[in-house]
Amino acid sequence: MSGARLYVFAVVEYASRRIRILGATARPTAAWVTQAAENLVMDLEDADCRARFLICDRDGKFPALFGTVLKDVGIEVVLSGVRMPRMNSIMERRVQTCRRELLDRTLICNQRHLLHALREFDELCNFHRPYQGIANARPLHPMPMPMPMPVPITDPKQITRLGIRKRERLGGILREYQHAA
Repeated sequence: MSGARLYVFAVVEYASRRIRILGATARPTAAWVTQAAENLVMDLEDADCRARFLICDRDGKFPALFGTVLKDVGIEVVLSGVRMPRMNSIMERRVQTCRRELLDRTLICNQRHLLHALREFDELCNFHRPYQGIANARPLHPMPMPMPMPVPITDPKQITRLGIRKRERLGGILREYQHAA
């Protein structure tokens, strides 16, 4: 453990709220960021996903070649405004959630451990956790069918027989709950 700061390159799909971790490094250079953009393009092509815009901040680590790589496949790079966090609010919320629920509770040993923890967190968010703003849907699942209003449970014995299973991830830092079949 060196205590070094690590920088993570991640993108989020606004329509589904799916997040993709593209890499992490202690020294983000222009060449590394450009390679991450090329990896993103390949990932999108493999997933048969079509992106039109990429919002990024005004960091000097985003070179002209970064924009060229994305422009060649039809993705327009939009620079966020100065001191306008709401312009990229979905990513800002995801970063805050990740910090609060995972990184503030975990001692990260190295880059490999960080990527493992982030991928576990993203798998939890992408496959399990619903988003209330999008019809209570999970990013990598179809939209749920509208359900009728549930009947309230008043009998305490019935509450104990709901059959909810808990699955712990990363040693109990992350938890997911599912109804038993």
